[in-house]
Amino acid sequence: MNSADARSIVEAALLTSPQPLSTRDLMSLFDGEVGADSIKRWLTDLQRQWLGRSVELVQVASGWRFQTRPDVRVFLDRLHPEKPPRYSRATLETLAIIAYKQPVTRGDMEAIRGVTVNSQLIKQLEDRGWIEVIGHRETVGRPALFATTQRFLDDLGLKSLAELPLSAGGLAPVDEQAQPELVFQPEPEAESAEAQPGSTLAP
Repeated sequence: MNSADARSIVEAALLTSPQPLSTRDLMSLFDGEVGADSIKRWLTDLQRQWLGRSVELVQVASGWRFQTRPDVRVFLDRLHPEKPPRYSRATLETLAIIAYKQPVTRGDMEAIRGVTVNSQLIKQLEDRGWIEVIGHRETVGRPALFATTQRFLDDLGLKSLAELPLSAGGLAPVDEQAQPELVFQPEPEAESAEAQPGSTLAP
C-alpha cells in the first residue's frame, strides 16, 4: 500500500467516526504495520488538504476529528433548529470554578461562590459528561474531588486545559503540572446561557 492510499484510509476513518480518533486508534487501521510518525505526517497532510474548506481537521483532547468551521455552523444549525441545552448562571459559575481550580471539592466551590452548591447542579454537569470524580481529599469525611473530563475539552474544541481562555475574573488556565491556587471572581451576567459545543461532522 502506498502513502496516498494509506492517507485516504485515515481520512475515511476520521470522516465516518462519531468520536475523535487518537493516533493509536488510527495505527490500528493498519494492524501495526504503520508507525505513529507516519500517522502524524498524514494528519498534517490532511489538515493542509482541507484548509480553507467548510470542514476542517482539528486536534482535540481525545484525538483528531473533522468538524465544520465556525463561520458555516450558523447556516447548518438551520437544518436542526432545536435549541441547545440552557444552563443557569449558577451551573456555569460552578463549571468555571472546576475548570480553572481543579481538582476541587464541593466545599471549595461553595467557599468560592459563597452559596450552597445544589447536588442536582453537580449531577447535571456529570450527566453532560463535563466533570467527574477523580479521587477524594484526605481530610475529615474524605470529600470527593471534581475535575473536568476529556469530553469537556472536546466539546470546547481544545487539546488541553492550557488552552482555556482567561476568565472574566482574570483567571489563567490551569497548569496541569503545577495545579496553582486560583480565585474565581464571576462577573455579572444573564441568569442563563446556552452551551454551544463545537459541531462535528456527522458520518
